[in-house]
Amino acid sequence: MSEDIVLKAEDLTKHYGGVHALEGADFEMKKGEHVAIMGDNGAGKSTFVRQITGVEQRTRGKVWLYGEEVNFAGPLDAREAGIETVFQTLALADDLDVPDNLFLGREKTFANWLGPFRILDYKGMRKATLAGLEKTAVKIPNIRNTIQNMSGGQRQCVAIARTATFQSRLTIMDEPTAALGVQETEQVEHIIKTLKENGEPLILVSHNMRQVFDLVDRIVVFRRGRICANLAKADTDPQDVVAYITGAKTGEEYRESAL
Repeated sequence: MSEDIVLKAEDLTKHYGGVHALEGADFEMKKGEHVAIMGDNGAGKSTFVRQITGVEQRTRGKVWLYGEEVNFAGPLDAREAGIETVFQTLALADDLDVPDNLFLGREKTFANWLGPFRILDYKGMRKATLAGLEKTAVKIPNIRNTIQNMSGGQRQCVAIARTATFQSRLTIMDEPTAALGVQETEQVEHIIKTLKENGEPLILVSHNMRQVFDLVDRIVVFRRGRICANLAKADTDPQDVVAYITGAKTGEEYRESAL
């Protein structure tokens, strides 16, 4: 496998009883590449992400991260391996502030001199939080505010900043701007562009055609649980992508070339 390959999936499949939500997905992406995953509702996009990140266990198939085959037992394993995912639900704790959310489940502590007890390193966590926010150009006026007192855009940005704080090897964003206004969407898109400038690979799941063509290098289209197109942005246009999403183009030529 090439050293440039960040993520590779082979024959990735997920069945829920008799429902074939994902079937035979072959996927790979290179270092520094930003790839969009598109498709209609129920096309298999989120199912694919859940198999990659260990949220669900795949029916069959293999996944490699930076050339090493991985079998994550859960999302914490994926996170420890360097995959940071921003799900639509954000997975933030409303009653906690920004540093506590960024370090939830992986808190910084001082040396173990109290036996099984630990003292949290709040200063270290605040410092790392500010560094992560600066890296992604996220502007939070007061990081000590609880999440419940923040706007939707700020909450989304906190979830995204979590990826930068821990030096992720791969960032996955599932519909990161679906519920945001114009200004908040612009802020999130600016963060994505900053990740690109820093050479950090990203998978973007999105229905927003304008956003996809502004932000990514390549577009992978899912339809009825299968990948039906793998398109370089420079060689396609929105009408072509829509044709694959709706089935006007079947993608048979793509599947045949992949055999």
